[in-house]
Amino acid sequence: MKAMYYDAFEKMPEIRILPDPVPTENGVVIKVEATGLCRSDWHGWMGHDPDIRLPHVPGHELAGTIAAVGRGVLRYKTGDRVTVPFVSGCGRCFECRSGNNQVCEAQFQPGFTHWGSFAEYVAIDFADQNLVHLPEDMDFATAASLGCRFATSFRALLDQARVKGGEWVAVHGCGGVGLSAVMIAAALGANPIAIDISEEKLAFARKLGAVATINGRATEDVAGAVRDITRGGAHVSLDALGSPVTCFNSIKNLRRRGRHVQVGLMLAEHATPQIPMAQVIGHELEIYGSHGMQAWRYEAMLAMITAGQLKPQELIGRQISLEEAAPALAAMDGATELGISVITRF
Repeated sequence: MKAMYYDAFEKMPEIRILPDPVPTENGVVIKVEATGLCRSDWHGWMGHDPDIRLPHVPGHELAGTIAAVGRGVLRYKTGDRVTVPFVSGCGRCFECRSGNNQVCEAQFQPGFTHWGSFAEYVAIDFADQNLVHLPEDMDFATAASLGCRFATSFRALLDQARVKGGEWVAVHGCGGVGLSAVMIAAALGANPIAIDISEEKLAFARKLGAVATINGRATEDVAGAVRDITRGGAHVSLDALGSPVTCFNSIKNLRRRGRHVQVGLMLAEHATPQIPMAQVIGHELEIYGSHGMQAWRYEAMLAMITAGQLKPQELIGRQISLEEAAPALAAMDGATELGISVITRF
């Protein structure tokens, strides 16, 4: 198979011909039709993720058709159109048995714990517990865009933050996660406020449903600006970027008994950010992490997409080739493009 490959961190990835994967007894091999390019892949390439063992094939947002099936797989067959959460659960540990596959004690993550989907084929373990059948009318690029950013935002807002109609939701960072959160919050009847340093991204956020926007570069006190707009602070706030500044502001801009959800990764030198702990205690704030979404929760998200309440296809920016993805991955930390880049040509 053709695949993106690197054998050293921060070294420009190469496109190589590698052996085709074979399914495990409880796994499948998927012919990749589309796979999203995500900031998490950049973190992996930089060496920020301890699960990655070199040499490596990245990629974790994917959709395609099943090409081979292990003998222990019961629910899926060759030819099925599927996607998969970027965190796959083993189905046997306590967390999986309680329905929380996204924090499985023995989780499988394509593109991190195992070789990923920047390739013509990818092997996925624990298929019966983790694969998701795709609606027949959903194109593969849209399906791939759900796997990390959109699904993570969906669960962060619905399950972790418990967003209700009429609440104020501050979204810090208007990359793929943040723009997804703006769209989802608006669909839930909440009032999203988008915060970013790019006027172009803020304009896009307004088209997706943001009722107000704040340019963090032009605003000295972002948290104060959110409190002014909301007359007391946001009910819910997401750090969709993952930096000490956005994490601090996301907590600081909450009203009393507000809920902060950390979605953006905090790795390397950003792993231990300062937070306003006196406010957390005195205002009884709630702080949550959000790590992907379980396969069984996709049904609710897909139902909203099918009904036209959510339109993730509007978040797709470029469809690129595997060859174009290598320099795009390396340049991702400074990328300013609108929307999600999806690899659709191999």
